Amino acid sequence: MKVNVAVIQDAPVLFDLKKSLTKIHQLAKAASIGNPDILIFPEAFIPGYPRGLSFGTSVGSRSDEGRELWLKYAENSLMIPSAETNILGEIAKEFDTYLIIGVIEKSESGTLYCSVLYFDKQGKLLGKHRKLKPTGTERVIWGEGDGSDLTTYKTLFGKIGGLICWENYMPLPRAYLYESGIDIYIAPTADQRDSWQATMKHIACEGRCFVIGCNQYVTKEDYPKDLLDELSGQDHVMSKGGSVIVDPFGNTVEGPLWDKSGILHAELDMNLVIKSKLDFDVTGHYARPDVFELKKKN
Repeated sequence: MKVNVAVIQDAPVLFDLKKSLTKIHQLAKAASIGNPDILIFPEAFIPGYPRGLSFGTSVGSRSDEGRELWLKYAENSLMIPSAETNILGEIAKEFDTYLIIGVIEKSESGTLYCSVLYFDKQGKLLGKHRKLKPTGTERVIWGEGDGSDLTTYKTLFGKIGGLICWENYMPLPRAYLYESGIDIYIAPTADQRDSWQATMKHIACEGRCFVIGCNQYVTKEDYPKDLLDELSGQDHVMSKGGSVIVDPFGNTVEGPLWDKSGILHAELDMNLVIKSKLDFDVTGHYARPDVFELKKKN
Protein backbone atom coordinates (compact mmCIF):
# COMPACT_ATOMS: atom_id res chain seq x y z
CA MET A 1 0.00 0.00 0.00
CA LYS A 2 1.18 3.51 -0.82
CA VAL A 3 0.42 6.40 1.57
CA ASN A 4 0.74 10.08 0.73
CA VAL A 5 1.94 12.36 3.51
CA ALA A 6 2.38 16.12 3.75
CA VAL A 7 4.51 17.81 6.40
CA ILE A 8 3.96 21.49 7.15
CA GLN A 9 7.00 23.59 8.08
CA ASP A 10 5.78 27.07 8.90
CA ALA A 11 4.90 29.39 11.78
CA PRO A 12 1.48 30.01 13.30
CA VAL A 13 0.19 33.46 14.11
CA LEU A 14 1.92 33.46 17.48
CA PHE A 15 -0.28 34.02 20.53
CA ASP A 16 -3.41 34.29 18.34
CA LEU A 17 -5.72 31.26 18.35
CA LYS A 18 -8.27 32.49 15.82
CA LYS A 19 -5.75 33.70 13.25
CA SER A 20 -3.72 30.51 13.67
CA LEU A 21 -6.81 28.42 12.88
CA THR A 22 -7.30 30.46 9.71
CA LYS A 23 -3.67 29.92 8.73
CA ILE A 24 -3.94 26.18 9.42
CA HIS A 25 -6.83 26.00 6.97
CA GLN A 26 -4.79 27.91 4.39
CA LEU A 27 -1.80 25.62 4.82
CA ALA A 28 -4.01 22.52 4.66
CA LYS A 29 -5.47 23.80 1.40
CA ALA A 30 -1.99 24.37 -0.02
CA ALA A 31 -0.96 20.85 1.03
CA SER A 32 -4.10 19.31 -0.48
CA ILE A 33 -2.55 19.56 -3.94
CA GLY A 34 -0.74 16.34 -3.10
CA ASN A 35 -3.91 14.63 -1.82
CA PRO A 36 -2.27 13.61 1.46
CA ASP A 37 -3.64 10.76 3.51
CA ILE A 38 -1.81 12.25 6.49
CA LEU A 39 -1.20 15.95 7.14
CA ILE A 40 1.23 16.85 9.93
CA PHE A 41 1.83 20.13 11.74
CA PRO A 42 4.68 20.88 14.19
CA GLU A 43 4.86 20.88 17.98
CA ALA A 44 2.89 23.66 19.72
CA PHE A 45 1.52 25.08 16.46
CA ILE A 46 -1.37 26.53 18.47
CA PRO A 47 -0.64 29.15 19.77
CA GLY A 48 3.08 28.74 19.08
CA TYR A 49 6.33 27.58 20.61
CA PRO A 50 7.47 30.61 22.66
CA ARG A 51 11.18 30.25 22.00
CA GLY A 52 13.32 32.90 23.66
CA LEU A 53 10.69 34.12 26.13
CA SER A 54 11.12 33.91 29.91
CA PHE A 55 7.57 34.73 31.04
CA GLY A 56 9.23 36.92 33.67
CA THR A 57 10.56 33.95 35.61
CA SER A 58 13.81 33.33 37.43
CA VAL A 59 14.65 31.08 40.34
CA GLY A 60 12.63 32.40 43.27
CA SER A 61 10.58 35.07 41.46
CA ARG A 62 7.96 35.80 38.81
CA SER A 63 7.13 39.24 37.42
CA ASP A 64 3.73 40.84 36.85
CA GLU A 65 4.65 41.34 33.18
CA GLY A 66 5.43 37.65 32.87
CA ARG A 67 2.05 36.74 34.33
CA GLU A 68 0.35 39.00 31.80
CA LEU A 69 2.16 37.22 28.96
CA TRP A 70 1.23 33.87 30.50
CA LEU A 71 -2.40 35.00 30.56
CA LYS A 72 -2.29 35.84 26.85
CA TYR A 73 -0.65 32.51 26.06
CA ALA A 74 -3.25 30.61 28.09
CA GLU A 75 -6.17 32.53 26.58
CA ASN A 76 -5.01 31.52 23.10
CA SER A 77 -4.40 27.88 23.97
CA LEU A 78 -6.87 25.12 23.22
CA MET A 79 -9.51 23.46 25.36
CA ILE A 80 -10.19 19.84 24.36
CA PRO A 81 -12.89 19.35 23.22
CA SER A 82 -14.02 22.81 22.12
CA ALA A 83 -15.35 24.80 19.18
CA GLU A 84 -11.73 25.16 18.06
CA THR A 85 -11.07 21.42 18.02
CA ASN A 86 -14.28 21.10 16.00
CA ILE A 87 -12.77 23.48 13.45
CA LEU A 88 -9.66 21.33 13.22
CA GLY A 89 -11.88 18.29 12.69
CA GLU A 90 -13.71 20.10 9.91
CA ILE A 91 -10.36 20.82 8.22
CA ALA A 92 -9.46 17.13 8.34
CA LYS A 93 -12.86 16.22 6.86
CA GLU A 94 -12.76 18.92 4.19
CA PHE A 95 -9.40 17.75 2.86
CA ASP A 96 -10.07 14.04 3.48
CA THR A 97 -6.93 13.52 5.54
CA TYR A 98 -5.71 12.38 8.91
CA LEU A 99 -4.71 15.61 10.62
CA ILE A 100 -2.01 15.49 13.28
CA ILE A 101 -1.13 18.75 14.99
CA GLY A 102 0.79 19.99 18.00
CA VAL A 103 -1.16 22.30 20.30
CA ILE A 104 -0.93 23.81 23.75
CA GLU A 105 -3.81 22.28 25.66
CA LYS A 106 -5.54 24.28 28.37
CA SER A 107 -6.98 22.12 31.13
CA GLU A 108 -9.98 23.06 33.23
CA SER A 109 -7.71 23.62 36.22
CA GLY A 110 -5.58 26.11 34.26
CA THR A 111 -2.47 24.00 33.69
CA LEU A 112 -1.14 24.00 30.13
CA TYR A 113 0.12 20.88 28.39
CA CYS A 114 2.12 20.45 25.21
CA SER A 115 -0.07 17.97 23.33
CA VAL A 116 -0.57 16.40 19.92
CA LEU A 117 -4.05 15.82 18.51
CA TYR A 118 -5.02 13.06 16.06
CA PHE A 119 -8.06 13.51 13.77
CA ASP A 120 -9.31 10.94 11.26
CA LYS A 121 -10.56 11.64 7.74
CA GLN A 122 -14.11 12.08 8.96
CA GLY A 123 -12.98 14.82 11.34
CA LYS A 124 -13.29 12.72 14.49
CA LEU A 125 -10.80 13.44 17.27
CA LEU A 126 -9.21 10.03 17.76
CA GLY A 127 -7.19 11.09 20.75
CA LYS A 128 -4.40 13.23 22.11
CA HIS A 129 -1.02 12.76 23.73
CA ARG A 130 0.40 15.04 26.41
CA LYS A 131 4.16 15.46 26.49
CA LEU A 132 5.54 13.35 29.33
CA LYS A 133 8.47 15.59 30.24
CA PRO A 134 8.79 19.22 29.16
CA THR A 135 12.44 20.06 28.54
CA GLY A 136 14.42 22.66 30.49
CA THR A 137 12.51 25.89 31.06
CA GLU A 138 9.49 24.47 29.21
CA ARG A 139 8.70 23.10 32.67
CA VAL A 140 7.87 26.65 33.80
CA ILE A 141 4.92 26.88 31.41
CA TRP A 142 3.82 23.28 30.73
CA GLY A 143 2.69 20.45 32.97
CA GLU A 144 3.70 16.81 32.61
CA GLY A 145 1.54 14.18 30.92
CA ASP A 146 0.79 10.99 32.86
CA GLY A 147 1.38 8.53 30.01
CA SER A 148 -2.19 7.22 29.99
CA ASP A 149 -2.67 8.58 26.45
CA LEU A 150 0.46 6.98 24.97
CA THR A 151 -0.93 4.78 22.19
CA THR A 152 -1.13 4.14 18.47
CA TYR A 153 -4.11 4.53 16.14
CA LYS A 154 -5.08 1.87 13.60
CA THR A 155 -5.68 3.03 10.04
CA LEU A 156 -6.17 1.24 6.71
CA PHE A 157 -2.48 1.78 5.98
CA GLY A 158 -1.03 0.83 9.36
CA LYS A 159 -0.69 2.12 12.90
CA ILE A 160 0.24 5.76 13.49
CA GLY A 161 1.42 7.51 16.64
CA GLY A 162 4.48 9.21 18.03
CA LEU A 163 6.25 11.29 20.63
CA ILE A 164 6.88 15.01 21.03
CA CYS A 165 10.34 16.55 20.70
CA TRP A 166 12.75 15.29 23.40
CA GLU A 167 10.33 12.56 24.48
CA ASN A 168 11.99 10.85 21.53
CA TYR A 169 15.19 10.62 23.60
CA MET A 170 13.33 8.53 26.21
CA PRO A 171 13.96 4.86 25.33
CA LEU A 172 11.03 3.37 27.26
CA PRO A 173 8.24 5.40 25.57
CA ARG A 174 9.82 4.54 22.21
CA ALA A 175 9.87 0.87 23.17
CA TYR A 176 6.22 1.06 24.16
CA LEU A 177 5.27 2.45 20.75
CA TYR A 178 7.27 -0.30 19.05
CA GLU A 179 5.41 -2.87 21.15
CA SER A 180 2.17 -1.21 20.03
CA GLY A 181 3.06 -2.02 16.41
CA ILE A 182 3.73 1.47 15.12
CA ASP A 183 4.24 1.76 11.34
CA ILE A 184 4.33 5.54 10.87
CA TYR A 185 6.06 7.31 13.75
CA ILE A 186 5.38 11.04 13.98
CA ALA A 187 7.77 13.35 15.84
CA PRO A 188 6.62 16.98 16.03
CA THR A 189 9.50 19.00 17.47
CA ALA A 190 11.10 22.36 18.19
CA ASP A 191 14.63 20.93 17.86
CA GLN A 192 16.44 22.59 14.96
CA ARG A 193 19.87 21.08 15.55
CA ASP A 194 21.68 18.90 13.02
CA SER A 195 21.87 16.15 15.64
CA TRP A 196 18.07 15.81 15.52
CA GLN A 197 18.43 14.33 12.04
CA ALA A 198 20.50 11.49 13.50
CA THR A 199 17.75 10.86 16.05
CA MET A 200 15.11 10.56 13.34
CA LYS A 201 17.28 8.09 11.41
CA HIS A 202 18.06 6.06 14.51
CA ILE A 203 14.39 5.72 15.47
CA ALA A 204 13.52 4.61 11.93
CA CYS A 205 16.23 1.94 11.99
CA GLU A 206 15.42 0.88 15.54
CA GLY A 207 11.65 0.74 15.14
CA ARG A 208 11.65 -0.38 11.50
CA CYS A 209 9.02 2.23 10.79
CA PHE A 210 8.65 5.42 8.79
CA VAL A 211 9.61 8.44 10.88
CA ILE A 212 8.31 11.93 10.19
CA GLY A 213 9.99 14.87 11.90
CA CYS A 214 8.05 18.14 11.73
CA ASN A 215 9.39 21.51 12.91
CA GLN A 216 8.48 25.17 12.55
CA TYR A 217 10.27 27.83 10.55
CA VAL A 218 10.05 31.00 12.64
CA THR A 219 11.68 34.42 12.49
CA LYS A 220 11.44 37.40 14.82
CA GLU A 221 8.96 38.93 12.38
CA ASP A 222 6.50 36.20 13.37
CA TYR A 223 6.40 37.43 16.99
CA PRO A 224 4.07 40.12 18.31
CA LYS A 225 5.92 43.45 18.21
CA ASP A 226 5.57 44.01 21.95
CA LEU A 227 7.75 40.93 22.59
CA LEU A 228 10.66 41.86 20.36
CA ASP A 229 12.63 43.69 23.07
CA GLU A 230 13.07 40.44 24.99
CA LEU A 231 14.38 38.79 21.83
CA SER A 232 17.00 41.44 21.15
CA GLY A 233 19.89 39.05 21.80
CA GLN A 234 18.45 36.26 19.63
CA ASP A 235 19.21 35.47 15.98
CA HIS A 236 16.71 36.74 13.43
CA VAL A 237 15.79 33.15 12.54
CA MET A 238 14.37 31.69 15.73
CA SER A 239 13.84 28.19 14.31
CA LYS A 240 15.40 27.09 11.01
CA GLY A 241 13.24 23.99 10.60
CA GLY A 242 14.69 20.64 9.59
CA SER A 243 11.47 18.74 8.86
CA VAL A 244 12.29 15.33 7.39
CA ILE A 245 10.78 12.01 6.29
CA VAL A 246 12.83 8.83 6.86
CA ASP A 247 12.10 5.27 5.71
CA PRO A 248 12.40 2.08 7.86
CA PHE A 249 15.99 1.54 6.66
CA GLY A 250 17.07 4.98 7.86
CA ASN A 251 17.14 6.50 4.37
CA THR A 252 15.92 10.07 3.93
CA VAL A 253 12.83 10.14 1.72
CA GLU A 254 12.30 13.93 1.72
CA GLY A 255 14.09 16.82 3.38
CA PRO A 256 15.50 17.91 5.64
CA LEU A 257 13.99 21.29 4.84
CA TRP A 258 16.11 24.15 6.18
CA ASP A 259 15.84 27.93 6.43
CA LYS A 260 12.43 28.43 4.87
CA SER A 261 8.76 27.67 5.17
CA GLY A 262 7.47 24.88 3.01
CA ILE A 263 5.63 21.59 2.65
CA LEU A 264 7.27 18.20 2.28
CA HIS A 265 5.32 15.69 0.18
CA ALA A 266 6.14 12.02 -0.03
CA GLU A 267 4.60 8.70 -1.03
CA LEU A 268 5.38 6.00 1.53
CA ASP A 269 5.62 2.40 0.36
CA MET A 270 4.30 0.52 3.41
CA ASN A 271 5.80 -2.74 2.09
CA LEU A 272 9.15 -1.37 3.24
CA VAL A 273 8.05 -1.81 6.86
CA ILE A 274 7.73 -5.56 6.33
CA LYS A 275 10.84 -5.84 4.14
CA SER A 276 12.94 -4.09 6.78
CA LYS A 277 12.10 -6.73 9.39
CA LEU A 278 13.93 -9.52 7.55
CA ASP A 279 17.06 -8.82 9.57
CA PHE A 280 15.80 -6.76 12.53
CA ASP A 281 12.48 -6.71 14.38
CA VAL A 282 12.70 -4.85 17.67
CA THR A 283 9.59 -6.54 19.07
CA GLY A 284 9.98 -9.86 17.28
CA HIS A 285 13.06 -12.00 16.63
CA TYR A 286 15.39 -9.30 18.02
CA ALA A 287 13.40 -8.64 21.19
CA ARG A 288 14.67 -11.24 23.68
CA PRO A 289 11.57 -11.18 25.92
CA ASP A 290 13.18 -13.98 27.93
CA VAL A 291 15.69 -11.39 29.19
CA PHE A 292 13.76 -8.11 29.19
CA GLU A 293 10.21 -7.12 30.08
CA LEU A 294 8.44 -3.79 29.54
CA LYS A 295 5.44 -2.81 31.66
CA LYS A 296 3.28 0.33 31.43
CA LYS A 297 1.91 1.33 34.84
CA ASN A 298 -1.41 2.75 33.64
